[in-house]
Amino acid sequence: MKKDKLHQERVIILDFGSQYTQLIARRVRESKVYCEIFPYSVSLEEIKNFSPKGIILSGGPKSVYDNDAPLVSKDIFNLNIPILGICYGMQLITHLLGGKVARAKEREYGFATLKIKEKEDIFSYIIEDEIPVWMSHGDRIEKLPKGFISIAKTSNSPYAGIKNKKGNVFGVQFHPEVYHTPLGKDIIRAFLYKVCGLRGLWNMHSFVEKSIEEIKKTVGNKKVLCALSGGVDSSVTAVLINEAIGKNLYCIFVDNGLLRKNEAHNVLRMFRDNFDINLKLVDAKNLFLKRLKNIIDPEQKRKIIGHTFIEVFEKEAKKIGKVDYLAQGTLYPDVIESVSFKGPSAVIKSHHNVGGLPEKMNLKLIEPLRELFKDEVREVGRELGIGDDIILRQPFPGPGLAVRILGEVTEDKVRILQDVDEIVEEEMKKSGYYWKVWQSFPVLLPIKTVGVMGDERTYDNVIALRVVESMDGMTADWARLPYDLLGEISRRIINEVKGVNRVAYDISSKPPSTIEWE
Repeated sequence: MKKDKLHQERVIILDFGSQYTQLIARRVRESKVYCEIFPYSVSLEEIKNFSPKGIILSGGPKSVYDNDAPLVSKDIFNLNIPILGICYGMQLITHLLGGKVARAKEREYGFATLKIKEKEDIFSYIIEDEIPVWMSHGDRIEKLPKGFISIAKTSNSPYAGIKNKKGNVFGVQFHPEVYHTPLGKDIIRAFLYKVCGLRGLWNMHSFVEKSIEEIKKTVGNKKVLCALSGGVDSSVTAVLINEAIGKNLYCIFVDNGLLRKNEAHNVLRMFRDNFDINLKLVDAKNLFLKRLKNIIDPEQKRKIIGHTFIEVFEKEAKKIGKVDYLAQGTLYPDVIESVSFKGPSAVIKSHHNVGGLPEKMNLKLIEPLRELFKDEVREVGRELGIGDDIILRQPFPGPGLAVRILGEVTEDKVRILQDVDEIVEEEMKKSGYYWKVWQSFPVLLPIKTVGVMGDERTYDNVIALRVVESMDGMTADWARLPYDLLGEISRRIINEVKGVNRVAYDISSKPPSTIEWE
């Protein structure tokens, strides 16, 4: 990566397998400092080539004295770059520099009170003498390395915060990156600003300018193909590239018949009218529904939809002529999965990614958002003038309503679910809860129940309403919506949607349940 002004302040995070590593990166980015996550096994040469102004060592599930403990070279301390170790990272600093780490008599998990002994450096922005922090460890430091002092403690950890006398290596036993450490972001920001001397140059306005310039330089007069879905990621990707190369961007929107009500019309109007994007709508509803006939297995449904999409997309792409690039809305969390502590992981999520096409059609990938988290993508969207009706959209599954129709997908079932979905979205937006939750959607169940409408008995479909709160979709809890809102949603669905006579509310959390039903 070229070290331009936007990236001249860089921090590297070494991942030792913590479930919170992405959160560390988010906190650094929130402080307007660019960072990237590398596996702990990265070489010193690669670290030096990255030219970081600071290094953060993440937590991890191992103990430093385990035979297979993930370690880094002791020479990392000779780079003269400020280092912050978090939990396992702090224990690793201690272990490598000659201190002693041992299993604690009492495992410390959950909230603890941190007593700050020295309010400088990483505690510069904290006024209080005692703050709540989140602990998650079974080991603790028994003896500090030579040249280190304790700067904070808890009732169970005399060395809950440490630093060397030179003032460029720090460690904390708790997790400042998690939401349960309310002032944790101030600790991370102090490390970045006070210890590393950074100013916070990373912002989305500069990112947009840099990206447009890079896309122009990379693509030149060649053509770029983009699968536009109307979701946040693909929309921002398309508008950003359109700003750079205009009519050399060819967007294809495939209507698979499994979208929200009037989705195809709304997306077409939005991007043609507001952004003058070269967009073609392909009506493939009948083809998708035909191939889904009599298919009940969820995984089989997904595969059929994925393969059919690629087939339709490839057919339309050939009509354009010679194309060199395929644009995808890959985000940084997807990238992290392939370079994490665990090594290459499961295939990058393909909700809006056209898997298989780059190799099949000999296309080069262009992924302008691959450095960004979701909240940063939304900021980029606003910089580009995309309205909140797109930017603040809730996640929508790549296979569409097919994963929200349990059992066989038919035209009539899609019509029912589209009508119900429209009501759910209207009422959630009217109440303001649409923007407070992660997702809110209906699921059409493969059962019918007896009901009474007027003087007649009915035997109609059941809708399950799923509304969850989450920060990133990895875990989720069911939303405690007001009874009046639930009642109004149920009333409208049963009264206005022919074929539904019962609404149930899903009160399961993830885990053990998933957010989607299929």
